[in-house]
Amino acid sequence: MRWELAAEDPVRAQSLAAALRDLPGLQLNASNPARDTSRGSPVHTLARLLIRRGITEAESAARFLAPSLSQLHEPWQMTGLQAAVDRIVAAIERKEPILIYGDYDVDGTMAVIILKTAVELCGGAADFHVPHRIREGYDLRDDVIERAAAAGIRVIISVDMGIRAFTPAETAQRLGVDLIVTDHHLPGPDGVPKALAVVNPNQAGCEYPYKQLCGAGVAFKVAQGLMQRRLDAKDQTRMLLSFMKVVAIATIADAVPLTGENRVFAKLGLEALRRAVNPGLKALLEVAQVSTKRPPTSTEVAFRIAPRINAAGRMDVARDVIDLFSVKDPVRARELAAKLDRLNADRQEEERRILRAVEERISGEPALCEAYCMVVDGEGWHRGVIGIAATRVVERYHRPAIVIAREGDEAFGSGRSIRAFHLLEAVEASHTLFTRYGGHSHACGFAMPSANVPQLRAELDAFARARLTPADFDRVLDVEAELDLDEITPGLYQALQLLEPHGAGNHEPAFAARGVRLIAPPKILKDKHIKLKLKAGEDIGHQFSPQEPGKEESGKEEAGKQELSAVAILTTPRCHPDGAAIGRSEKAEAVGGPLRTENRKLRTVFDALGWHMAERLQQSPLLAGDAIDIAFTIGHNDHPDFGGLELSLRDFKVP
Repeated sequence: MRWELAAEDPVRAQSLAAALRDLPGLQLNASNPARDTSRGSPVHTLARLLIRRGITEAESAARFLAPSLSQLHEPWQMTGLQAAVDRIVAAIERKEPILIYGDYDVDGTMAVIILKTAVELCGGAADFHVPHRIREGYDLRDDVIERAAAAGIRVIISVDMGIRAFTPAETAQRLGVDLIVTDHHLPGPDGVPKALAVVNPNQAGCEYPYKQLCGAGVAFKVAQGLMQRRLDAKDQTRMLLSFMKVVAIATIADAVPLTGENRVFAKLGLEALRRAVNPGLKALLEVAQVSTKRPPTSTEVAFRIAPRINAAGRMDVARDVIDLFSVKDPVRARELAAKLDRLNADRQEEERRILRAVEERISGEPALCEAYCMVVDGEGWHRGVIGIAATRVVERYHRPAIVIAREGDEAFGSGRSIRAFHLLEAVEASHTLFTRYGGHSHACGFAMPSANVPQLRAELDAFARARLTPADFDRVLDVEAELDLDEITPGLYQALQLLEPHGAGNHEPAFAARGVRLIAPPKILKDKHIKLKLKAGEDIGHQFSPQEPGKEESGKEEAGKQELSAVAILTTPRCHPDGAAIGRSEKAEAVGGPLRTENRKLRTVFDALGWHMAERLQQSPLLAGDAIDIAFTIGHNDHPDFGGLELSLRDFKVP
């Protein structure tokens, strides 16, 4: 893995650090150490990280670090939204039923929940349809629209789909149904369907200032506009905050950039999840083992909550998700949440089965490993899981990958990509091979005749070879700053927490430390992970006890006790045998930075956890006393006895 260290602008960093120190409400000026803006201080490091994210002024920094409802854009700036809200309001006033037609993934189901709830709050009646992934597939279908029209539905609102549904739009028009398309996917070369209204910030001519909303985000803007028309200001604010929980889950799960409005959704939504009152949402958090003692992290949403929601649409019917969020009975809510949990376990087992088959194919066909775009197909693979399988292939081989489930004469594919390759452009170059397709730069999905798979494999590989070089397959780790381990303090951790939540467009910052030493042999955890105990700098040897100045201690055991500073006790108390020996005033001083005793900097010891790195350790053994370079992120272990700051390894190298 190649480390790319971010360039630094010292003058700009110092200027922004000074501005951050004086910002009200950010808790960066609460103590003297926090007012330190010198290089290596928490505030200075935070300034460098903000600059890396394109934030260079105090005003934009304040908006980024402290998102609020006031930062939401007026919904009326979005093309088509005025016409959409006008028609929804008319339907409410005329007591016309409305059908909301949504996708079966997290984004689609959350969008259905948002818009259905908003319509009902504003006095309307709304039903919904979420297609079955296997029987109906993605996007609007003519037969569903025909059945709705026969049942007297005159307004259909699509969410997270429909931007390329030209034929269904014509069907709706022919049957006298007013179709409102709300979507966030990129329109095709033929423009947008002829619907009553198309609400999508990515359509040509739309001047909405933020283009990266997910489907639930677009639905939220429609709901925001509707509530401005139908509810008083107090109720609007209350409901917007309530919807934040749901749109945050969708925004994080859909991996759209956590910038701009999306950051407002994610930050406020995660905070609101602590106070969830919806029986279904509470049951989901419980079954996903997500604590509400603190706001959930974006990682917990992405890897605990979202997979259980997605499992319904992947393995069964996504209707269960909307039912879960609609149910009022806590017992029934727990039953539905437990079902989602079981479906997620089934999904995991199916994923393992497909991945074993994929690995067998790749190991048995050297040409697949040499392909610039890997296309792997198999008979009987569950098409609800192939997208996850494609993600795993990209993670392992770091090149674009398509996984295709063949079902007789039909084939269904899902693809994922790397940073340097626009996957939708590649798929569009072979559009004649598909019966339908869609996606964006880093993900795609399609259906096609099975007979076309070999040609697709050849065309995608040729397309990729014309645009990629072998260097594009190298793994690259963006390192945002180099730190000495002594700079990793509770003060720095508190400053880094202001950057959360992390995700696309605002990745968790990775740092590098050079020449750190192992002070104990590495440990293997569960045959997969590793744990290193690391220390910066040279061994100090003898030290004076903070409790008894002037009394020199000797012997390896006592020197080992005094090796750790008060910072180490606060961050990794399990490493120090006698935390009581550190005075209260010294603990308080350590919060702002490394403590100095007798004018000498005490060295800090950290545990560093390397997930799935046991195999690497077997290939490159490490011994106590070795000096290594590490790339890492900074986390916190909440265990009441063994908690504290700890490092999560991204990579390590022996100089």
